[in-house]
Amino acid sequence: MLEPETSAPIVVGIDGSEAAVKAAQWAAVEAESRHVPLRLVYATKSSHPSADDYYDDVRRGQNALSAAQIKVNRRYSEVKVETALVDGPPRRALIDESGRAAMLCIGSVGIGRYAESILGSTALEVAEGASCPVAVIRTQEDDSPVRWIVFAVKNPAEDHVVESAMAEAQLRQAPVLALGDHRDGHAFLNQVKTIQLRHPDLHIYPITDRSDVARFLRRHDEPVQLAVIGESEIADLPRILGPHGRHVFHLFEGTTSSVLVTR
Repeated sequence: MLEPETSAPIVVGIDGSEAAVKAAQWAAVEAESRHVPLRLVYATKSSHPSADDYYDDVRRGQNALSAAQIKVNRRYSEVKVETALVDGPPRRALIDESGRAAMLCIGSVGIGRYAESILGSTALEVAEGASCPVAVIRTQEDDSPVRWIVFAVKNPAEDHVVESAMAEAQLRQAPVLALGDHRDGHAFLNQVKTIQLRHPDLHIYPITDRSDVARFLRRHDEPVQLAVIGESEIADLPRILGPHGRHVFHLFEGTTSSVLVTR
């Protein structure tokens, strides 16, 4: 049974690209598990040369929202889907939406105007400025049978990062890689044991190679579906997703991990 409509929704930026639809489908799993609505948002241009250009933009937005809603409903019929056209620019629109959201999701690649606006330094600004957790969802084609959730164990522990990683592992039925520093291996392993005791049904594996999340993803080829980081690691977001051409937020070759910035 869904909770009342006042429950904070999961918000997804939509632009008509396949990447945005993939982000919406990823977010639908979150919405379904929390019994909250999924809110699909299209941000129009901040200015238009003419009335015809404005109406074209609105029409594109309506079509993009309708197409995304249909695709989500096909797979997640129990999720209540809301759609909204909002005033841009997308960066500011999404940050405003975050104040009323349980989570904000954006696609990490795309060919539409909206995706062009979000990729690069703008996505970092959204992650920094948002009031809620932000998920940057990568379109993944990896068919590996094991696809990890990864996070770094800090000292002192950032419980919101740990618990978000555990919640995603439970929801996605995925094993977990916990990264730590071998220089203080005993304390790190004790932290992992404590986490395991709190979550006995999850498979959690400690990795003691001093890697933070960004370095680990660059050095290793394990199939990671989601990297979970805290606000203290937001500056690492470009390194996690990686530079490629003029878009900062394309991934390093061989890396297909999405990222969840917790709060």
